[in-house]
Amino acid sequence: MTTLPERPNTALLVVDVQNGVVDEAPRRDVIVANIAALVDRARIAEMPIIWIQHSDDELVEDSDPWRYVPELTRTDTEPLVHKRYGDSFEDTQLEALLAAVGVGHLIVTGAESDACVRSTIHGAFVRGYDVTLVADAHTTGDKSRWGAPKPEDVIAHTNLYWQFQQAPGRTAAVRRTEELDFRST
Repeated sequence: MTTLPERPNTALLVVDVQNGVVDEAPRRDVIVANIAALVDRARIAEMPIIWIQHSDDELVEDSDPWRYVPELTRTDTEPLVHKRYGDSFEDTQLEALLAAVGVGHLIVTGAESDACVRSTIHGAFVRGYDVTLVADAHTTGDKSRWGAPKPEDVIAHTNLYWQFQQAPGRTAAVRRTEELDFRST
């Protein structure tokens, strides 16, 4: 249903699962394990996997907080997109990578639910992509000291509103890890 009809393929996006991003996230180990399971299943299905890595003043390139968590290992054939903005498409080569492999549907995982994940799912949707958010494979840190809801509430709200997202010619969906069958995407 994508508005990119010449792109029938699906890709898995792994957004910012970096040490300094998820180190204090609730259910961190469960979320990372779900993402690892999705990566394994995508590899078996020969589905493109694209890794996104953020850098800024707090996530300085080549520092330990900037590095991906050790439980997730990218292969040399899987593209790594470096970004400096929340939306993984903004000022990166992500769109060109997806176009090159005919991707019109994204399955999105990662961190943070209320920042880079949200920006990326919206960025993809307005660019014409179908977007599936994996309900139990994204997380966020605690920003309640600045007035934000508790992380669990942010995650639940992101899952709730994304399942009702609508636009002409595109679909938005929320699925749990075990619901995704990459052989049929």
